[in-house]
Amino acid sequence: MSQQFKTVALIGKYQSQGIAEPLIDIAGLLKQNDYVPLIEKDTAANIGLTEYDTAPVEEIGERADVAVVVGGDGTMLAIARILAPHKVPLIGINQGRLGFMTDIAMREKREALTTILGGEYDAEERHILHGTVTRQGEVLLDTLALNDVVVSRGVIGGMIEMTVAIDGKFVYNQRSDGLIVATPTGSTAYALSANGPIMHPNLSAIVLVPVAPHALSNRPIALSDDCTVEMTLTRGRDAGAHFDGQAHINLLERDTITVRLSEHRIRFLHPKGYDYFRMLREKLHWSALPPTDMFAPPGATGDGR
Repeated sequence: MSQQFKTVALIGKYQSQGIAEPLIDIAGLLKQNDYVPLIEKDTAANIGLTEYDTAPVEEIGERADVAVVVGGDGTMLAIARILAPHKVPLIGINQGRLGFMTDIAMREKREALTTILGGEYDAEERHILHGTVTRQGEVLLDTLALNDVVVSRGVIGGMIEMTVAIDGKFVYNQRSDGLIVATPTGSTAYALSANGPIMHPNLSAIVLVPVAPHALSNRPIALSDDCTVEMTLTRGRDAGAHFDGQAHINLLERDTITVRLSEHRIRFLHPKGYDYFRMLREKLHWSALPPTDMFAPPGATGDGR
């Protein structure tokens, strides 16, 4: 194998049942091919990979040339947010359900890793959001989000009200269950379930998607990704702001959530020939056909008998 990459970090959702075996297999594959496996500390401790060098995820960004993430999209989100400032490229192996970002099937992991680490891959960069929450001029939270920033109602509260401004210009007062600010990556996450558009990852755009708005005329808005979005909570008990579902803060009235594009990017490495639209077809079952007997009358079979 080529040595474009030398130190390869391995990070897994170690709480998942059955994940130890593939992680141990990948670590062995790396060592067998003269890479230096660097196992995330908690992953190693929980599955018994003690014969390899380990490091906390924060340190991986300083030591690894590439990171292999085994889990679902939630695992990838958590790791991507931490590694983004270090420019460590990511390879995702799917142990979850959908796997929009962890796109390599578990059964294909050995072949895909051999090829990618050998220097044959398709690389793509994804935009990431920078969000802050301020209260009376004080910054309470400053963090990144690859998928989305969501302002939402709480469990016990009713609809929330907020004022939305873009680049300092008033847009609207909105009454709803929440508002999603999503990247193209996040357009296939919560924003999709709230009837937002699917955006190709190469688009330089973000989208605002209302969640169950009181006024049906409140529709998703696509914006240039050089915009700054400000959301100020004007009414709402038990409201909160969520960043990729990973960081959360409770909000008070007059708190402001500011979202803009981050200077950082996430770099994903895919097997050669990666096709975003094929991935959508597979994950969203666009090409699936109904069962042959779906429209058959009671008692009849789909083969005409």
